[in-house]
Amino acid sequence: MIFIVVKFTVKPEWSDRWIDLTRDFTEATRREPGNLWFDWSRSVEDPHQFVLVEAFQDDAAEAHVSSDHFTQAMQDMPQALVKTPEIISERIGAEGWGQMGELTVA
Repeated sequence: MIFIVVKFTVKPEWSDRWIDLTRDFTEATRREPGNLWFDWSRSVEDPHQFVLVEAFQDDAAEAHVSSDHFTQAMQDMPQALVKTPEIISERIGAEGWGQMGELTVA
């Protein structure tokens, strides 16, 4: 799968509206064939930083970045951002989440 983590630093005036700004993009991406997950988190240390954790089956990533909703999001997001997002995008040999071996909950 392709595993992606993106950090978005948002202008303070957009922080409380970021999830609304990205809602259509998020919902459309989650409906894409081959999308495994597309989850947003907000930093507990910086209220203006959002982290997107996403994963796609190997053959689905190109369709994602070619989609209309991706194109629209790339036009909508810059107005709310302080800087260019930071990204890690790697093809990894996993098919989904595994259980953490160091911490087991019965």
